[in-house]
Amino acid sequence: MKRAFLVYPPSVVMNREDRCQQPVKELLTIPPLPPTDLMYLAAVARDAGIECKIKDYSINNESIDDFVNDLRIFKPDYLVINAATPTLESDLSICAVAKEVLPNVITIAKGAYFLTENVSVLNNFKDLDLIIRGEAELTFRDIVLSKPFVDIAGLTYRKDGVPYSNIDRPFCENLDELPFPARELVDMNLYRRPDNNKKQAVIKVSRGCPFHCFFCLATPVAGKKVRMRSVDNIIDEIKLCKEQYGIDNFLFWSDIFDINRDWTIDLCQKIIDEKLNIVWSSNTRADTADYELAKLMKKSGCGLVSIGVESGSQFMLDKMGKKTTIEQVRTTVKAFRRAGIKVYGYFVLGLPWETEETARQTINFAKELDLNYANFYTATAFPGSRFWDYATDNNLFDEEDKYQSAYYYPSVKTHSLSKQQVFELHKTAVKEFYLRPKFIFTTLLSIRSISEFVNYTKAGLGLLFRK
Repeated sequence: MKRAFLVYPPSVVMNREDRCQQPVKELLTIPPLPPTDLMYLAAVARDAGIECKIKDYSINNESIDDFVNDLRIFKPDYLVINAATPTLESDLSICAVAKEVLPNVITIAKGAYFLTENVSVLNNFKDLDLIIRGEAELTFRDIVLSKPFVDIAGLTYRKDGVPYSNIDRPFCENLDELPFPARELVDMNLYRRPDNNKKQAVIKVSRGCPFHCFFCLATPVAGKKVRMRSVDNIIDEIKLCKEQYGIDNFLFWSDIFDINRDWTIDLCQKIIDEKLNIVWSSNTRADTADYELAKLMKKSGCGLVSIGVESGSQFMLDKMGKKTTIEQVRTTVKAFRRAGIKVYGYFVLGLPWETEETARQTINFAKELDLNYANFYTATAFPGSRFWDYATDNNLFDEEDKYQSAYYYPSVKTHSLSKQQVFELHKTAVKEFYLRPKFIFTTLLSIRSISEFVNYTKAGLGLLFRK
C-alpha cells in the first residue's frame, strides 16, 4: 500500500484556507482552524487505497527536525504541502528536506498562490514535483491512482524538465460525492473556540461566490456558481462529528452561507427537527438575511455570524464592488442582535482609494454598529485577485514584501496614504473599538466560564501590548 503524508509545514500558525490565508498570532480574535482541506484530500486518497497521515506542525510549534523524524518513520510515497502565500518560501523549503530523507518521494503543493503563479514556482523550487491548481480533491485522486500526468486536469508538472500546465479542472458540481473529511487523522483537541475553549469542527457546506469583490479570492478559488451540499449530507456529517468525536460546536464554512434562503431554512429546520442540540456559526452578507431568518438560525443553534462589512464609506464599498449599502449593514446587524445572535464584523483598511477620511468613517461605523467583535484587516493584494492586478498596474507595491504580514501590515500604499499611515489607522481602529468602556463592561458581563475569562484576558493583554 502506498502512503501519503499531508502537512501544514513548520511555519507560523496560519489559517490556510485558500481564500483566507490569515496569520493567527497577529489577528487577536482569529482562532487556528483544523486542516479540513487536508482531511478531504486524505479521505479521497484513502478511498483510492492509499494509507494517509496528516500533521499540522505549526499548531504545536514543531520544528523541521520533527518533520524529518516523521518522514523517516512513515516513509511516504507522496508529500502534500498546503503552501500559503505569506509563508510560501518557508513552506516549500521542506521539499528539499524531504528529498534528502526520501529521494523518491513525490512532492506536491496546493494553495491559492498557484492559481496564477505555478510555472514560475516550479522553476524556482527544483525539489517540488507537482502543483495542484484549483480544487484539489479530484486532481489528487488522479495522482494517487497513477493516472498519466499529461491527462490530469488542474495539474502543473515538468515535461522533459520544463514546467507545463494542463487545462484547468472544472469545479466539482456535486459536493455530496466527496467523502467526509478524515477527522480521525487529526487531534481535534488542538482546535478550539477562542471564547469557550470547546472543540470546534469546520463543516464546509458550500463553495463559490458570484460577487467577486475587488480584494477577495473566493471567486477565483471556488468559482462564481454557489455549489451547496444537500441538507441531509450536512446533517449526516454533523451526526458523525457528535457521535465519533464528541464535537457539538461547529463553524459552517462557506463563501456565502445564506445566499439561498430556502436551503438555509431547510438546514436550520432539519437541525431543529433532529434535535441535534449544537452550537454553530457562519458568515453572511448584509443583504441576504432578515429578522425572521435570524430567529430560525438562532433556534437551530446559531450563536454567531460574521459579516463582511468592509467599510463605513459607501464610496469605498462601491469602489470595491461589494454591492451592499451602509443602511443594509445597519439593518442586518440589528436583525441578528435582536434575534440574540452575536455579530462579528470584518473590515478592511487600505484599499487603493482609502483616505484618512474614509478610514475614519469605517472606524466610527464599527463603533456605531455596536458589534460583539470586529476585525480590522489591512488590505492585502494576493496573486489571483483583481486587487493584485490593480496594484501592479498602478505601482502601489513599494517593496518586495507584498504579503508576508498578510492582513496585519498593509501590502500596498494607497493613492493618498503610505503603508505606514494605513498601519497606524489600523492600530487606531483596533484600539478604539476594543478599548471602549461600554464594550469592556458588556464583554465582562457576557462571560460565563473561567475559560472564557482567561481567553478574553489574553486577548485584552495582547491588544494593550501590541506594537
